[in-house]
Amino acid sequence: MTESLPHWYLLGAGNMGTLAAWYLTRAGHTVSVVTDNPAPPSHKQLIFADRSASLTLPCVSPAQLSGSIAHLLVASKTPYTEAALRRVDGHLNSTTQVLRFQNGMGALDGLLPPGTPVLEAITTSAVKGQSPQHTIVAENTTWLGGTQQPPAWLASLQRHWPDLHWETDIRFVQWKKLVANAVINPLTALHDVPNGALVDDPALQQAARALCAEADTLLTALDSRWPGHSFSAVLQVARATAGNTSSMRADRQRGATTEIEAINGWLLRQAQRHGLDLPTHRRLVKALTPT
Repeated sequence: MTESLPHWYLLGAGNMGTLAAWYLTRAGHTVSVVTDNPAPPSHKQLIFADRSASLTLPCVSPAQLSGSIAHLLVASKTPYTEAALRRVDGHLNSTTQVLRFQNGMGALDGLLPPGTPVLEAITTSAVKGQSPQHTIVAENTTWLGGTQQPPAWLASLQRHWPDLHWETDIRFVQWKKLVANAVINPLTALHDVPNGALVDDPALQQAARALCAEADTLLTALDSRWPGHSFSAVLQVARATAGNTSSMRADRQRGATTEIEAINGWLLRQAQRHGLDLPTHRRLVKALTPT
């Protein structure tokens, strides 16, 4: 008998949450958005390079939830993770499969029931816009991992989610994305420039080099297998996305809380545990943290 596909409860129907919901529903999964209060279905428009598509997602409020949640997709901005999880309080347990689709690291630490399995999704895809309209800037590689075995539904999902790969040990993929975010995002946010400024501006390039060196020192302390040499990889990302606005720059332009605590802040917390100092990262966090 064919096993039924999951029903996902989605926390965070912004740009990346909507893109994930689109791929999941194309593969036959169902997705409901968990909202603070009862709400009508959410009607989304996704604008791809070659087409536009509509996506309708039912909404459920905490009062409308019953029983345990089997599959939870967390795609909220990291500063709002704890508030988002309060919507499903009492409905998670150690058998709930959580898929985290967020920037940075550590946003779920201490917030889930003990033993809850967490799948991590890391993507180089890019989406911009404000709900209900989401423009897919690029559909690139996405990695999924974090458990010993891939979920049974992965193979069918890969037919609908472009360039989706499984990684049993997802840490190095996470770290590579984290370093890129820890350099490009805060520098472009602080100076209000597109990503390509890191390639063109010698002063920003010098700052990027210092940030990469500090991150490499820490990550090598965490795992001696870390290859280092992050500066060239980060510069390649900045060059490939030269005209793009980083998510942190966009947040700052809107006056929204940035995700710096889950990105550079995570690096600083790890450094403190290992007796290391990351002065360039520390200065950026201070500069971008509201007083």
